[in-house]
Amino acid sequence: MHAISRVLKLSLRSALRASAVSGSRAAARRSNVVAVRSLSSASAQSDRDTITRLLYSIGTKREVERYLRIFSSSSDASHPAKFAVIKVGGAVLDQVEELATNLSFLYRVGLYPVVLHGAGPQLNSIIESAGVIPDYIDGIRVTDAKTLQIARRVFLDENLKLVAALEKLGTRARPITSGVFSADYLDKDKYGLVGKITKVDKRPIEASIRAGALPILTSLAESDAGQILNVNADIAAGELAKELEPLKIVFLNDKGGMFHGVTGEKLDVINLDEEYDELMKQPWVKYGTKLKLREFKELLDHLPRSSSVAVISVDSLQRELFTDSGAGTLIRRGYKLFRHKTIDSVGADRLRQVINDRDPDVLSGEESVTGVLNALKDTPYTIYGDEPLDVVAIVSHPEGEVPILTKLLASRNGVMNGIVDNVFNAIKKDHRRLFWTARADDENRAWHFERADGSFTRAGKSLFWYGVQDVKEVEKIIQGIEEKGRIPRTYLPVGPSAPPHKAASAASGVRSYSTWANRRVPGSTRGYATAAPSTEQKRLALIGARGFTGQTLTTLLSEHPYLNLTHVSSRQLAGYPLTTYTKAPVTFSDLSVQDVERMEKDGEVDAWVMALPNGVCKPFVDAVDRGTAERKDGKGSVIVDLSADYRFEDGWTYGLPGNTSPELYGRETIRSSKRISNPGCYATSSQLLIAPLLKHIKPEAWPTVFGVSGYSGAGTVTGPTDPDGRPTTVPKVTAESLHGAIRPYALTDHIHEREAGRHLSRLLPSSAGVSGVKLAFVPSVAPWFSGIISVLSMPLNGKVTARDVRALYEERYAGEKLVRIKNEVPTLPDIENQHGWTVGGFQVHSEGDRAVVVGGLDNLLKGAATQCLQNLNLALGYDEFAGIPVA
Repeated sequence: MHAISRVLKLSLRSALRASAVSGSRAAARRSNVVAVRSLSSASAQSDRDTITRLLYSIGTKREVERYLRIFSSSSDASHPAKFAVIKVGGAVLDQVEELATNLSFLYRVGLYPVVLHGAGPQLNSIIESAGVIPDYIDGIRVTDAKTLQIARRVFLDENLKLVAALEKLGTRARPITSGVFSADYLDKDKYGLVGKITKVDKRPIEASIRAGALPILTSLAESDAGQILNVNADIAAGELAKELEPLKIVFLNDKGGMFHGVTGEKLDVINLDEEYDELMKQPWVKYGTKLKLREFKELLDHLPRSSSVAVISVDSLQRELFTDSGAGTLIRRGYKLFRHKTIDSVGADRLRQVINDRDPDVLSGEESVTGVLNALKDTPYTIYGDEPLDVVAIVSHPEGEVPILTKLLASRNGVMNGIVDNVFNAIKKDHRRLFWTARADDENRAWHFERADGSFTRAGKSLFWYGVQDVKEVEKIIQGIEEKGRIPRTYLPVGPSAPPHKAASAASGVRSYSTWANRRVPGSTRGYATAAPSTEQKRLALIGARGFTGQTLTTLLSEHPYLNLTHVSSRQLAGYPLTTYTKAPVTFSDLSVQDVERMEKDGEVDAWVMALPNGVCKPFVDAVDRGTAERKDGKGSVIVDLSADYRFEDGWTYGLPGNTSPELYGRETIRSSKRISNPGCYATSSQLLIAPLLKHIKPEAWPTVFGVSGYSGAGTVTGPTDPDGRPTTVPKVTAESLHGAIRPYALTDHIHEREAGRHLSRLLPSSAGVSGVKLAFVPSVAPWFSGIISVLSMPLNGKVTARDVRALYEERYAGEKLVRIKNEVPTLPDIENQHGWTVGGFQVHSEGDRAVVVGGLDNLLKGAATQCLQNLNLALGYDEFAGIPVA
């Protein structure tokens, strides 16, 4: 948990317990009812004030107070349950004290969420101990009479535990275990006693809230005949939300959100109207993720646009509800965004009304609506916004000049539902650099600081910018736009104003200051080094981006703090926009060998990635070499080749980074190299498996690796075109074609067999008694999308124990951020969508002379894109893990 959150929770628990004790003592001391009521009212207000102040530790005072106003005004006496429905996952019930504290927090500030819980893990544990094996069909628990009997007892027990924990903190709570949900059988013959909700009776819930108690519900329903039926808790929460139409629907789970299937990063916001169709096409959106997105869309389609879904962990509940930045994943309908070049396209009357009602300069009398609209005629501009104009932004962008965000006008709904972030992200896609101003008394000022690379404040206004890292360049840009009258003449020189004794004539008494945002490199930690990693912005060209690896790499590059993708080449997709890269607009081109040579000669990029099929890369590499020879600066670009073409070339560096005390082949060589061959996916896992055991290798008894890969590893082919004529990419081997089984292939002489043997031979100790390493490698393709599981069986030259084997791996990979060692056999969830390599399942034959170890990685990440990014970072002087999420 975040340090601030820990302090908040400890303070909150102390406040709640003190309040509960003092309240009970006060009530006991007084028999006069009026006096007790008066004291209770004063005590409640004191609680609210105390807890509101505690909230200020997780967000700004303005944020907290704004959300409190919005949530408090959402309900009234006739509709008391409009604030939130909170669905509590069964795993979260194991944190009942934490859960009770967070719910009590809301109760003490006058908010009454409707709480509905599941109990799946608890139920599974009890029925398994009772000798009943859980049975699922289509993901639905088959429920017979015995299972339902146990389920009712478990639900009641867990419900009462939560109610008791709340009451202990002085929070009134009411258990509601029946009477809310009516249901018919979902399919009695197939699922047994499982219900499909037909009606929700909100009267018991509203009665509880009117009586001053939090309603705590289970997901059991009743048929018209009085039969108790089991209902999935997520579905029950959705049906409840459709009836109550709350502002927030919160799903508490132990993961804390939804996560990107390639980068592994938490998804902060999903705007369904804008992103749903494109998201559902992404290869990493599958199985449970796809099902959840469908369920959330179906739910929100039935609710007002002001409603939103949040998926968070219990310890982050307050940060999600009361801060702009949130803590989990926010899912909302939103609206499709527009970009218009004229006022008429938006609607002149509508735009005038927005400016009149929201523009702070108009409201203060400094500007007029007519003046704002007339100023737009001076330069080219784009108006951004959403359909109901909850957010309107205007960007002025004269040809050859830096863009300026001249207006950013958001309604309460636009801020509340994060539409302002959606619009700002659309602007960032169009403009790699941007300047804008905001009033120093803007209540959303923290929002601007979070999105800027730098800022400073003078004369009551703050200037913000992103995309410019050098302060002298910032000063030059500001001077240019001031001279042309695009911003007021108050911002030079860049930096803090003169001290007061040297600025007695200053027009404003507002304190001036400047900031320069220090961007955290994902995965980086403080350490000692002879030279700090570079933070210089550099340019990258990608040749061949149609396949899964290219798509994965471009998605990763979207989060890189310094490396910018400027060219992407694909013959089939030339002219279409690249949708998987979000830092800036990039359009596919079809770069010829001559184009590549010219670009290298002119120094247009700092690095090239070749993501081409085997045997195709050489003409492009030769073109880069020719261009390098003609460069006047004597420099040359870095090339990382993802194919197998240069993995056997002595003049190229084999890019499997390791410790400088080398595992596997050292980082310093990569740092000084311009030509790097990216290892193969199977070869990476095989080498990482075998390397720690090389000193125990048995001559003439070579190790065997059995590898199973998801079908994305088999490559892609061109699929049918989209409705707009854009070619699509589909897997060469589909899950359906495998009929639920694995398919062995290339049973001998697989290229990764030779690759792993060649490079492992460099690590052989002189005492091994062999001149080189050979291995037997047998690959298979499986009906999952990505992820390789490799099983090593290796004869040994002496007897060892399983503990000895594990110790060898711990010694070899000590300190490696992308290596995880565990006792158990790695399974697909340990591997798929992960950026590192996982090893475990250490076993030794009963005679002690053969070790079996299991390792795995995601073939698109550590087996390709993540490893490529490691190599690029090292060769370009960046922190090795820049842009790579490292746990």
